[in-house]
Amino acid sequence: MSAVDFTDFVARLATASGQAILPFFRARHATEDKSGGGVFDPVTEADRAGEAVMRAQIKRTFPAHGILGEEFGAENAESDYVWVLDPIDGTRAFISGIPVWGTLIGLTCKGVPVYGMMNQPFTGERFSGDGRSARYEGPNGPRRLQTRQVETLAEATLMTTSPHLFDDQRKLAYQRVESSVRMARYGCDCYAYCMLAAGHVDLVIESGLKPYDIVALIPIIEGAGGVVTSWDGGSAAEGGTVLAAGSQALHRAALALLAAND
Repeated sequence: MSAVDFTDFVARLATASGQAILPFFRARHATEDKSGGGVFDPVTEADRAGEAVMRAQIKRTFPAHGILGEEFGAENAESDYVWVLDPIDGTRAFISGIPVWGTLIGLTCKGVPVYGMMNQPFTGERFSGDGRSARYEGPNGPRRLQTRQVETLAEATLMTTSPHLFDDQRKLAYQRVESSVRMARYGCDCYAYCMLAAGHVDLVIESGLKPYDIVALIPIIEGAGGVVTSWDGGSAAEGGTVLAAGSQALHRAALALLAAND
């Protein structure tokens, strides 16, 4: 497929998943808890419907490609190309009627994230990137995404989904960074990473992520000029701990505090 055809295909995945998901938003729907008695981990009919429609289109168009999705697991995972899908990243926001959730569509080549899109069908916004450039499309028209090149923690705005999601040791490391920044805000899941790519947020720090929570976001942030790694500076593509920063200097400063000994 040409680059134009590929871009069109991903856009069609976003449109189809949005059409499947939106009827459930701010409507009465069933919610299940996947945690097995642990921290509440909701899943809805909308999650399953959104992923199912994307899987069907990928299988028809790229039958040799693999798929890893939050709701239906892995298929053909040994393929060079694997689609990594999260139909609703931010399900807690979704079931609360708050529009800071999104559909994550990522593609890896031999384990490396090479393309990603975050689609927010309710607000009509799409954030996409290939690691070299990143783009926004929304109600105010298209534009290129560019991170804010803040260099010091004292100037930075930090986001995390919730400090309560860190275990005790990682919470202490996170708090070292939070106490050093200008402002910290909580919530937003994938939307926080997109706001970093758009230059409105400077740092996002999280732990306990799965590949489908982050793979699609890596090419967007890197394409906008940002940095995404694990807390030890390695690849974030497998999930776990994640540090995203708008600039190299800010990433180094935050990484040093996360790694510091108490």
